[in-house]
Amino acid sequence: MSIALRKPMTVAEFLAWEERQELRWEFDGFEPVAMNGGTVAHEIIGDNIRFILRSHLGGGPCRVHGPTLKIEVAGHIRYPDGFVICTPVPARATVVRDPVIVFEVLSDSTSRTDRIEKLREYRAAPSIQRYVILEQDAIAAMVFVRKDGEWVVETLTMEDTLRMPEIDVQVPMAEFYTGIDLVEQTAEQTG
Repeated sequence: MSIALRKPMTVAEFLAWEERQELRWEFDGFEPVAMNGGTVAHEIIGDNIRFILRSHLGGGPCRVHGPTLKIEVAGHIRYPDGFVICTPVPARATVVRDPVIVFEVLSDSTSRTDRIEKLREYRAAPSIQRYVILEQDAIAAMVFVRKDGEWVVETLTMEDTLRMPEIDVQVPMAEFYTGIDLVEQTAEQTG
């Protein structure tokens, strides 16, 4: 029995291929992975991340981006829901390689990837100091913080504040969920 093994794409091959595609794709280090559509809650949380951080960062050196600008980490290409960079990037760049903080909003279809695969990739990127995984159905987050070369996890809920000393910003968790009726959303899921 013969099994044909495909040769994995390189990052450069993926980027050239993706330029010709109509839809967005991530690269898992081997092959392209289609980006799924999201929910209204996912979109609102993502918009809130970018709006809140943009207003806190002002005109300083750090900028928030996402979800249409991609990052390269550990030989993978990802489109985080939000990320902060503090180094200059050319205006026509399509890939950023040194994010400081990365945000992902969980969805049913991406939960495993966000919690396991992307966690490994982001941990391997020395520039990333904080990885924030926001729940979609409750005011809660898992925050992975680089401390002395190790990653420490913090769990935040509605009463907590997300502290990001890397960019001198603090945000009450509830602000990320402005515009979402979580009571109605919970009733829809159980009904």
